[in-house]
Amino acid sequence: MKEIEIKHVYKHYPVGNKEKFTALTDINVCFKKGELVSIVGESGSGKSTLMNLIGGLDSQFEGDIFVEGENLRGKPDKMLDKYRKNKVGFVFQSFNLIPHLSILDNVTIALTLSNVSPEEKVEKATAILTRLGLENQLKRKPNQLSGGQKQRVAIARALINDPDIILADEPTGALDSGTSAQILEIMKEIADEGKLVIMVTHSEKIASVSSRVVEISDGKIIRDQKNKAYKKSKKINIPKIEKSQRSQNQRLSVRSAVRLAFHNMWASKTKNFLMAFGVAISIVALIIMLAFGSGLDQYIADVSQNFTNPNIVTIAKKGDDIIGAFLHDPFTKQEKQQLIEELNTALEENDYDYRVSEESLMPGFSSITGMGINLSFAFPDGTQFLPDEQGQPQTGITEVSYIYTTPPYYTDVNLIEGSMSGENEVMLTPAAYSIFKQLLGTEQVVGQKIILTVQMNGIDSPFTAEVTITGVVDTSVIQSVLAMYVDFDFLKSMATENGLDADSFPETTYYIDTDVETAAFLNDYIMSSAKYSGSIEEGLTTMFSEMSNTISIALTIIACISLVVSAIMILVVLYISVSERTKEIGVLKSIGARRKDIRLIFTSESFLVGLLSGIVGIILAVAIYGIFVAVLSGLLGFAPLSLKWYYFLIALGVSIAVSMLSGLYPSNKASKLDPVESLRHE
Repeated sequence: MKEIEIKHVYKHYPVGNKEKFTALTDINVCFKKGELVSIVGESGSGKSTLMNLIGGLDSQFEGDIFVEGENLRGKPDKMLDKYRKNKVGFVFQSFNLIPHLSILDNVTIALTLSNVSPEEKVEKATAILTRLGLENQLKRKPNQLSGGQKQRVAIARALINDPDIILADEPTGALDSGTSAQILEIMKEIADEGKLVIMVTHSEKIASVSSRVVEISDGKIIRDQKNKAYKKSKKINIPKIEKSQRSQNQRLSVRSAVRLAFHNMWASKTKNFLMAFGVAISIVALIIMLAFGSGLDQYIADVSQNFTNPNIVTIAKKGDDIIGAFLHDPFTKQEKQQLIEELNTALEENDYDYRVSEESLMPGFSSITGMGINLSFAFPDGTQFLPDEQGQPQTGITEVSYIYTTPPYYTDVNLIEGSMSGENEVMLTPAAYSIFKQLLGTEQVVGQKIILTVQMNGIDSPFTAEVTITGVVDTSVIQSVLAMYVDFDFLKSMATENGLDADSFPETTYYIDTDVETAAFLNDYIMSSAKYSGSIEEGLTTMFSEMSNTISIALTIIACISLVVSAIMILVVLYISVSERTKEIGVLKSIGARRKDIRLIFTSESFLVGLLSGIVGIILAVAIYGIFVAVLSGLLGFAPLSLKWYYFLIALGVSIAVSMLSGLYPSNKASKLDPVESLRHE
């Protein structure tokens, strides 16, 4: 039966503009099972080209090549991959073993590509290596074997899939005469077992032991002669390898690809670890930036929560003050009514039962300065608040920077010292308290009396009142502001007593006391409004939160830039890896690896690089986080960092994604390499 039938085959190579070199000319030849054929000829005669065509490594030719009646011409790459995987076994002059795989893995890799079970792979490979005298070499690497042993491994790899055709390119070219004789005897036994063995050689000695010699010269067959003295082997030592029980889809599994990728990475572990460490630095930056942004937001939220009441909504008209729009114009009666209508409309549209009324609004000031009221104070003995240019106390009355009415959400919890203020009383911020201590020359500021002077629009003459400092209030976010707090009702009563109509009193800020859920909705509505703003604390919290977000975004962008640099590094390293392993890729293709299989192997390597980078980055990030917390806590008394568990998942996902995206081009390039050119690569 004809195993291979070649009819009128021509092979041309382009050598320039519209010029071509003819490597094979009108080749017509048939080969049968059980033959040991030597294709002989000088270098460049075309014998290796013919072998590549028969083996399906090269599909660009004219004419027809029938294998068991099926024409190879015009076959798609997928069909040729399957053909090489199941029908052909290659034995190369330079062995072409994968150096970082064990002898056992080098032999089983063909079955790995066919998705054969691990148990069956090991069983078959062990059996054939044992019969070839390599039973004690299974775990060794190719560089630990002699030339003859390496060629036996290559033969075992060629036989493991039980192919019908064995193609050997100069199988003894790199061996001494004694070892060559042993390899030739093995090739003879394979042919005598019933397989078609075709050896490409320029050695007449090898040709003399073949059952048939086909000679090629200048791309043409000039001799096709059978060896009448050829005798079959009396004893066959090569074991019969049965066809494996392969899955219906003969493809490389993800698990096997990852295992191969791990072996590939371990072979260059120093290079790959350094690459992973470089990427890990970017992952550390990403995690720390996320922790910093989250920690800062949490710190601001915690501080704000200590100085606000979740049941109270603060409403003011937006202002344009340079310190953060905290000085507001008064509400007119019409504006107050419009505010109530807007809030009730929003509540109704969002199915809230609560409704705002004038009675639910508690009037107050967010700040007195700039709202038609000027306040100043002095000590009863005439000593001014501020010193003169020479630093000496002055006499008379001096204006105060900021005076606020006490918000309804301030309670005893906010007190640092003393008690909450009421009628004829004021409280100080920590900054003002510190100045008062210096001016008075005593630590006993609480209980001291000062004279408050009020100049208000609508009143011709200022009015004064002697007030007592009752306490120091911890305002946290504005504690460094030089200011004092007065009771709203006390201030209003002073104004009305001095001739100001109560209805014209410049109220600016209103408080609504309701349940937490409704208050949260109204606060969100106010903060998103273009007309209104919230409390001083909420305004400052929003401002600091926006600053925090801006800083976090900027730092995250920097971390992302470092990730981009890492991605480029991975791409370059993997690209170089493709070049370094070109011959390995050619070997994989010669035993039936599909483009998808090659891509999967390199993609798996990218995945492992990303996984390793992520793990190393997480470990480093935890260590650096601990250092930052210790240092900042020592310097600031707190550490604005919050490390959440899901940041690790984000970092790991980003690391893997960046690595795999970087590996797309190298893996695609590897999959498209020409198998013939790859096998020639040095």
